[in-house]
Amino acid sequence: MLKRVLQVLVAGCAIIIVGFNLWGAVTLGVLTPDPDAYLDPAANRVVMVFGASGSVGDGLLKAAMEDPDVEEIYALTRRLSPRLERGQVSGRVKVMLHNDFTDYSELDDTLARVNTVMWGLGASSIGMDAELYRRIHVDFPIAFVEAWLDQPSDAPRAFHYVTGMGTGEQESAQWAKDKGGAERRVAEMAQGTSLRTFGHRSAWVRPTAENAGPGIYLGELLLKPGHLVIRGIDLGRAMLEISARTGELPNGTLIDNKDALDYAAAYRVRHQLD
Repeated sequence: MLKRVLQVLVAGCAIIIVGFNLWGAVTLGVLTPDPDAYLDPAANRVVMVFGASGSVGDGLLKAAMEDPDVEEIYALTRRLSPRLERGQVSGRVKVMLHNDFTDYSELDDTLARVNTVMWGLGASSIGMDAELYRRIHVDFPIAFVEAWLDQPSDAPRAFHYVTGMGTGEQESAQWAKDKGGAERRVAEMAQGTSLRTFGHRSAWVRPTAENAGPGIYLGELLLKPGHLVIRGIDLGRAMLEISARTGELPNGTLIDNKDALDYAAAYRVRHQLD
């Protein structure tokens, strides 16, 4: 009896995984990187990373640290991580311990020089108070973009917000509505400025190799056919690639997981990476 139950469960899981992969393969990917796009060498000169102590942000930080075009990296965080500590010791990363993510008044001089922002700050909606969730995923990024825009600049600027697959103001879940509203509002704020904002509706962001075990790699293998997984470092590379292509994607563009995979692939080809 137990054997039969296990067989049914395994078969059910297999059907679900195949179904998700088929859905992803058919529906994801609406953008194609232009092979002849102009690449601005100064577009990622100064990068700021949010959420670098978390799983997603760690991959974004790693991408920035390894990019030869990135001259300065600022990481705003409440706590340190092994990568942040190494970056701080080496001088590659300027760590700025920050507690109030609605107040950036002490960072005016720094913000005026920033080109690309990788926003990986966030938390799961499961078990979280709705108001707190909204404060983290709506109030925090909007407050930052407002403060950033208060520092006028003609230099290329890009704000990359990891909102996640399923985000959208027309969705039924409140978390999806909240993040979709945040995507729209920051794009509206950026209109008429040198800033472009991008909502990254990523699927599963695989942790960096230093934080990945056999189970993580198995999950990646199972979800890869449907473009439902992206390595954290590749998500960061996609952001850097999109930022560098200053004339390709307009402000407010939404990036799904397959789109990010394609821009990360373009980045790897350009930098001759595996």
